[in-house]
Amino acid sequence: MGPTIYLKNITAKADRLKILENIDAVIPGGSVTALVGPNGAGKTTLLKVILGKAPFSGELQFKDAENKMVKPQFGYVPQSMDFDRGLPMTVLDFLVMPFQNRPLWLGKQSRLVETTLENLSLVEAEHLSRRQIGKLSGGELQRILLASALAGDPNLLLLDEPVSGIDISGEKLFCDLLDSIQHRRRFTMIIVSHDLSVVSNHAERVICLNRKLVCQGTTGEVLTPDNLRAVFGHHTEIFMEHPIWDGKQGKDATAGH
Repeated sequence: MGPTIYLKNITAKADRLKILENIDAVIPGGSVTALVGPNGAGKTTLLKVILGKAPFSGELQFKDAENKMVKPQFGYVPQSMDFDRGLPMTVLDFLVMPFQNRPLWLGKQSRLVETTLENLSLVEAEHLSRRQIGKLSGGELQRILLASALAGDPNLLLLDEPVSGIDISGEKLFCDLLDSIQHRRRFTMIIVSHDLSVVSNHAERVICLNRKLVCQGTTGEVLTPDNLRAVFGHHTEIFMEHPIWDGKQGKDATAGH
């Protein structure tokens, strides 16, 4: 089971401008929690705070099921990856390289190759192991980044807009795959997404941000027209026009009622 995360009075600044202000939230262990909000709301900054990659004031705690402080094992899937697409590197090379203690041209360590192929199989991408990484589609690359994030056997997985740039059918496949892996491993998962269909169908809990905390709770409690207007203002309709957004507020539509 992944850790429960306690955020107490979290404030983060950039060039003296407050990006996050007095955030108090709880992310239950083993849950799938989505962070939603307009551009500039501080969603990615909050991910970086949790990852220990952004300065902040306030208190951040990770606790296990017995309420003991723990140090989480992180996995992170960024929104995108900048690299030279002409680089003659295979998927297997890319995934093995961070863990190998010798240059790739001296050969890949058999143990690492075996573990990497297992992770590729987990994300249903073992067939891509010999492909040049620069020739992957957007959906294929996201699977490889997910395999990379899973390599350290994380108990806390953070994903920043994981389905941006993927078509609707690929989006559903990727999210269903995430659901399956999370169900088996029971890590705590946090997803930043502007796509309310992804949030509605795959998250158990939602935290709405707009620099400050707007609301939090189960998906059914939070994804209501009133709450969405409070978060997105006059642009609410844009976020509800996705072809598979059905307005039923996801898995927990009856929660709290």
